[in-house]
This record gives sequence, C-alpha cells and structure tokens, in this order.
Amino acid sequence: MQDKSDTTTFVPFSVSLRDGREVLVREIAEDDKAGLLAAFDRLSADARYTRFMAAMQQLPEAMLEHATHPSAECELVLVAIATKGKAPSIVGGARYAAAPGNDTCEFAVTIVDDWQALGLASRLLSVLIDTARRRGYRSMEGYVLSSNTAMRRLARHLGFADIPCPDDTTLRVVTLAL
Repeated sequence: MQDKSDTTTFVPFSVSLRDGREVLVREIAEDDKAGLLAAFDRLSADARYTRFMAAMQQLPEAMLEHATHPSAECELVLVAIATKGKAPSIVGGARYAAAPGNDTCEFAVTIVDDWQALGLASRLLSVLIDTARRRGYRSMEGYVLSSNTAMRRLARHLGFADIPCPDDTTLRVVTLAL
C-alpha cells in the first residue's frame, strides 16, 4: 500500500464543459473563503439540502474554516473556478476525507446550480478517485440521499455500488473499490 501522506503537488488543470465553458480545477486555498461563501449563496435551498442533508441558510464558520484548511495527510479539497466573465468565481468543489489510518475515504461533490449537468461533477469525482487510488486508499464511499438520483446515477456510471444505508432509509451508500 502506498503512503497516504503523499502530498505531491496537485497540478491545476482546465476542463471544458459540455456547453463550451471552461473551469480551472485546483486545490483549495486559505484565501478561497469569500469565494466559497459566494458559491454557497448561489446554491438553491434544494441543492444545499442535497449536499449537506440539512436545511442550511448559511455556511457555518467552522465548516468554512475546515474546508479551507484540509489535512494534507487524509483530505483533498478541490475547487472549480470559472475564469471567464467579470471575475473568477468558484462554481464547484469536491473533497475526500478519511480518518487517519483508515483505508476508506468519504467523498462529497457540490456544483452551483447553473453549472450542473455539464460534466463538472463527473470530472471532479474522477480526479478524486484517481488521487485517492494513487495515495493508497482501498475504497471510496459517499452517503447520498435516496432522492438524489443525479448523484446516484453519476456514482453508478463511475463504477460505484449503490446500496441502502443500514441505519437510515433516506440514504444510500455508494462505494467504489480502488
């Protein structure tokens, strides 16, 4: 098994989306707090609920702080930035996290409403999968609302198994052997 603390510099790259727009994908930085808050404000109530599994009016400070200061040993947080237009803005993000010493990491993906269904979530999740595999994780999992058919479809497309959550009938667990 490889060393999960492999913190090889993540090389930013551009992604062309289905509608021709492009985004820059890079690791999150401490100075992305304002951009994350702006992206959160652009999420619909439904998108917030789907991602956080709770009604949220604001992104809690502790969550914002943790998002912009991931642990290099067991987390990777990516942001997708639209670079065309008035000013660069965060339009999506993805992360994986694991408990120290654990071979399974948990993922999450969030895409701003008007950037959904363009292939960005697929690209971000694919990068998470490849990076987690290179860093020695043996599996990746995500907890998805049963009603979140788009995320469940994407997970199945990328090879994840989709099973009921044993503790909560409103959730599914999607799992991928790496």
